[in-house]
Amino acid sequence: LQLVESGGGLVQPGGSLRLSCTASGFSLNDYTLGWFRQAPGKEREGVASISAGGSTQYLPSVTKGRFAISKDSAKNTAYLQMNDLKPDDTGVYTCAVFRTRGAHTSTTETTYTTWGQGTQVTVSS
Repeated sequence: LQLVESGGGLVQPGGSLRLSCTASGFSLNDYTLGWFRQAPGKEREGVASISAGGSTQYLPSVTKGRFAISKDSAKNTAYLQMNDLKPDDTGVYTCAVFRTRGAHTSTTETTYTTWGQGTQVTVSS
């Protein structure tokens, strides 16, 4: 099982980024996927989750309606669209999965069994 993130970079406050997480060796249709982030000097926190069946969950205190998680089953890739980015959104964003079926979502780190390497997002003027 492998997850590879891409799409991070440097963006100005108020800007947008779309992160991608491409899975190989398994189908996202059989797994729940989550996005996590870790800011410098802080604990890693869950951002959003999408179930095998496409149900979504967000951590409102983090996303505040600015982020959207989705997936393209044909490409076996999940996305995190981030809008109106703020300096506090700076960090390493990592996707992770655990095997399940149906509508099970989670923003709890310990639920996940396979992790990508992460992609850096820096929001700065």
